[in-house]
Amino acid sequence: MVMCGIVSVLNLDARQIGIPRALIERMRDRLIHRGPDDSGVWEGQLGSIGHCRLSVIDPTLAGHQPMLSPDQRYVLAYNGELYNDHDLRSELASLGCVFRSSCDTETLLHALITWGEGAIEKLRGMFSFVFLDTQNRMAIIARDPMGIKPVYYAMVEGDAGRQLVVASEIPAILEHPEVERKPDPVTVSAYLSSIRTTLGQRTMFAGVSTLIPGQWITIPLDSPEQTATGNWWSGALRAPTQGVRQTIEDSIHRHLRTDVPMCTLLSGGLDSAITTLLAKRSLGELHTYCAGAKVDGFSDDFSFANSLAKELGTNHTEVEMTEAGFVDRWRWMVARLGVPLSTPNEVAIYEVAEALRKQGHIVAISGEGADELFGGYGPIMQQAQGHIAGLNANDDTEGGLFNLAANAWISDELKPGVLREPWYHGANGDAELKAHYQQVFDEVRSQGPNDSALQAHVRFQRRMNLPNLLQRLDTSTMLAGVEGRTPYADIEVAICAENLPMDQKYVAGEHEQTKIALRQAFKDELPPEIVNRPKASFPLPFQHWMGSMTDRLFDSPIAREFFTEQALGMVCARPASYWHMAWPMMNLMLWGESQFGDGENGEDDPVCSGKYSSSTISG
Repeated sequence: MVMCGIVSVLNLDARQIGIPRALIERMRDRLIHRGPDDSGVWEGQLGSIGHCRLSVIDPTLAGHQPMLSPDQRYVLAYNGELYNDHDLRSELASLGCVFRSSCDTETLLHALITWGEGAIEKLRGMFSFVFLDTQNRMAIIARDPMGIKPVYYAMVEGDAGRQLVVASEIPAILEHPEVERKPDPVTVSAYLSSIRTTLGQRTMFAGVSTLIPGQWITIPLDSPEQTATGNWWSGALRAPTQGVRQTIEDSIHRHLRTDVPMCTLLSGGLDSAITTLLAKRSLGELHTYCAGAKVDGFSDDFSFANSLAKELGTNHTEVEMTEAGFVDRWRWMVARLGVPLSTPNEVAIYEVAEALRKQGHIVAISGEGADELFGGYGPIMQQAQGHIAGLNANDDTEGGLFNLAANAWISDELKPGVLREPWYHGANGDAELKAHYQQVFDEVRSQGPNDSALQAHVRFQRRMNLPNLLQRLDTSTMLAGVEGRTPYADIEVAICAENLPMDQKYVAGEHEQTKIALRQAFKDELPPEIVNRPKASFPLPFQHWMGSMTDRLFDSPIAREFFTEQALGMVCARPASYWHMAWPMMNLMLWGESQFGDGENGEDDPVCSGKYSSSTISG
């Protein structure tokens, strides 16, 4: 098992021009935080593949990547964990496969050789990978069904011919000389509404795409126009094999496998309490960590987590966020990751990951996924219930647009007054954003049980909100060299939750209930104040902490490229009042400065070298 960074440059025609070694190494080294323990490069006529490794299972050289088959026909670069590794190995061994290591990279390699792209539907875990068949001149790129592990790609053409460029993070792709560093107006505008750095397959950079959760592409390198695409979610949803309690226990048990020190993130809420409870029972000694701000009204996580840690007998550490630390780290993270932050909580996640890494822990169990799968967002569900009540015959034909409007940071009505006309025009008035939300909602309406019109809204949260939270966890923890594991964001847990009737997820009314099945399953083993605690997630007083950024926002040439004078004046005068505008606007400013010039984040960082002027991004 490995967490890591993967990169590749593959030739898409028969010219077989070699990839400069310095290029693939430079791309790989942009991801060294994802894999500080080992690195490697494969080179061949079809291109080059690079890998950097964070060793978690079998840290010996037997797990070195890129991994080749014994006959050197097949090449694999893999980022992830297989939680059904033992099951797959048993099946493959019965077919004659011989294993030389205990690393699940080898399991995946044999599975892909044996079953081709059919192997993907057999995988239970978090993963992204590049698999190359050098004899048939074919590549497969894939991402796990929950969207835990990212993968990005770009098709380019230059003196070396057509090439496919792939990486775990966008800054590595931007190292390729033929990839133009240019913002995508559609996703820029969409970010202001959703604070998501992707929109379907689009990213913040024009020409750079991402696979959506569960997607894979099979590419004949000599005829890329015949590329085939598949998705795990396109098939019928099967029935669960166990109940809620058994499914959660099984998932957490599988997520505890590691050869390096492990801990849990404990916020004091229900989800992290369950993971910590079961991890403590299995591991005996356990370290727990909580991040937050010791400010009036924002320290509940600390008190709840500390109380539960004492009751369970864990070694507990509190990581305190301060205003100065938050702002400094926020700016640094945007520059380092090459994209705006989605939520302020990313800063807290990084800080706690850095703290636990310094104390020797490499793997951290987190609670992302429970709310999206089991109906945990009470306010959103209340709004959806009201929306449904106003429908004719429950015909929710505009559920996507409702969800976009209900959760928008900058609303559709405000957008033309915030985003300068060239950018708003370049985004086609958010037509693609609206169409994408509606398309996704229409897709999920036809999936799973339909005992309640609310089911589609819960599935929409799994499809749209969960990948964003998982990306937040992945980038923030991997930036500190830590593997974040999410037992709730497991495909078997998802299947179990998707098949539950609505009255086991959410009930509206005076005595509103959320995550009903999850609370019922563990109510006898956790304190009532934890079982009944409302949703909370690394709360930070960021609304008041953004004030120190107002002078920079108002004076930034990049900000003035993006935003109207009126919007800048409003936000800079009262950032705490207009926090829903200030957060995405300030993030876009920091992103624009670090990527296109006027940055201040370190000349030694090639992402932040300031070689691009503000005119580069002019609409």
